Amino acid sequence: MKKILVTGAKGFVGKNLCLSLKNSEKYEVMEYDVDTEESLLEEFIMQADFLVHLAGVNRPKEDKEFETGNHGFTSQIIDMLEKRDKRTSIIFSSSIHAEKDNPYGTSKRNAEQVIFDYGRRNNAEVFVYRLPNLFGKCCRPNYNSVIATFCHNIARDLPITVNDPNYVMNVAYIDDVVDEFINAIEGRANIKEDGFCYVPITYTRALGEIAILIQSFKESRKNLLVPNMDDELCKKLYSTYLSYLKEDDFSYPLKMNVDHRGAFTEFLKTPERGQVSVNVSKPGIVKGNHWHHTKNEKFLVVSGEAVIRFRKIGEKDIIEVRVSDKELRVVDIPPGYTHSIENVGQTDLVTIMWANECFDPERPDTYYEEV
Repeated sequence: MKKILVTGAKGFVGKNLCLSLKNSEKYEVMEYDVDTEESLLEEFIMQADFLVHLAGVNRPKEDKEFETGNHGFTSQIIDMLEKRDKRTSIIFSSSIHAEKDNPYGTSKRNAEQVIFDYGRRNNAEVFVYRLPNLFGKCCRPNYNSVIATFCHNIARDLPITVNDPNYVMNVAYIDDVVDEFINAIEGRANIKEDGFCYVPITYTRALGEIAILIQSFKESRKNLLVPNMDDELCKKLYSTYLSYLKEDDFSYPLKMNVDHRGAFTEFLKTPERGQVSVNVSKPGIVKGNHWHHTKNEKFLVVSGEAVIRFRKIGEKDIIEVRVSDKELRVVDIPPGYTHSIENVGQTDLVTIMWANECFDPERPDTYYEEV
């Protein structure tokens, strides 16, 4: 097993990286963070086959801590390696802020140079990543990630501040960052001509658009609209948002339309792929007896037993399909056939129903006619 030392192991990137490394049988992970006994650092460095250096300072009380926590600590690690003549491959997580002339950017840029110099002196592989803005689970809100703050606050009905909605952000998802780091460990890093490494999957989006998108996730519990999973950024933002829900807010109620026959409850809706509903029928109850011009449906009985009947409009022949929870079968409901579903069992009949379009009361495309 390859021994991997991760500094900053309890930080946002560190937590996610360590979880992924531990899921593989190929790695033994040594974790070092601010609360780790300092004497263990050199011991870990001597054992490590690969070093992922994530530790650093980005929100200190005084600016001088930037230099100590970024450039200084990196130099300390390199001194330990060279003191023992150890040529360990290193991933170093820098930041796009290294391009700026401020205390944080300068300290990161100086740390980068220490890593590059070590690689040249010792013919060791070094992988320096100037990471963009990151988002994903386990990122601390109200710290240095606006997406984490938006997700945390919106999930709790707290206000958010969008100073410039037109500000364009370049962001990367934590799982994509972790995948790239593991690629680097395994010799498949993405490296640019200037020697810096990069995460190949990033997204560019305006801050205001991101805020609106995250707000829509909260509203989806009421309007039942599923976020657009064809949009990779939307899909990853939605996963991130869910990770910030309060633990007592994981569940939410649906509006049940209940009468003496049973109940009908809409579950999920999509603008492009229709909607899913749950239908409950009491024993002996017949529902339906209507037809559609264009709308089509799929019925799946998941509890109980039923007979689904069809008759083509204008004809007399009746088709019957028996279904039950003993053998799950999907029944297509074609346009132009009046249809019904009857509960022929002794218990409530539960049917999952999919329609190819969301119900529009202005154009219901539903016409009563008994089978």
